[in-house]
Amino acid sequence: MNLAKIFISALLIDNIVLMRFLALCPFIGMSTDVPKSVGMGLAVTFVTVLSTIVTWPLYHFVLIPLNLTFLKILVFILVIAALVQLVEFYLKKNAPGLYGSMGIYLALITTNCAILAVTFDNISKGFNLIESVVYAMGVALGFMLSLILLSGIRDRLKTAPIPKFLQGTPILFASTSLLAVAFMGFSGLIK
Repeated sequence: MNLAKIFISALLIDNIVLMRFLALCPFIGMSTDVPKSVGMGLAVTFVTVLSTIVTWPLYHFVLIPLNLTFLKILVFILVIAALVQLVEFYLKKNAPGLYGSMGIYLALITTNCAILAVTFDNISKGFNLIESVVYAMGVALGFMLSLILLSGIRDRLKTAPIPKFLQGTPILFASTSLLAVAFMGFSGLIK
């Protein structure tokens, strides 16, 4: 499959948040402002791409030959957890402000179903290592794009005249659903 098609499809057409509805917890929790969104997006991108680079060979060169494919969930989660710890150590030392603002959501990257879904998708779609990395990059950047878009919308909503019964969570969910509908327009982009 063409690498550009894989990337565009993962980024826009099958956006992990807005089309597949995965990783909603960090999506809602970390979209309060753009710097937080970018920080979370970069952390998720790093973990997603690195976990793909580690899990793909593990699956194909260790689990399959040893007939241990039933352990893939456990192995993949352990790899993701280890990579999140690396990100956590790095941010704690080099970006303490971002580390503090991410709070519990940084640790939640470990259980982020989007990252685990990417590792499973790479296997189920039969991607080779290069295709897997391109797909992982597309998914992660699609996640970051969704975060940044929602944080921009939330910023505008702070000054918008919203009826009392829609303020807070209801308008946030309505805005997110409209954003998802907008992303449905990308479905005809690639045939």
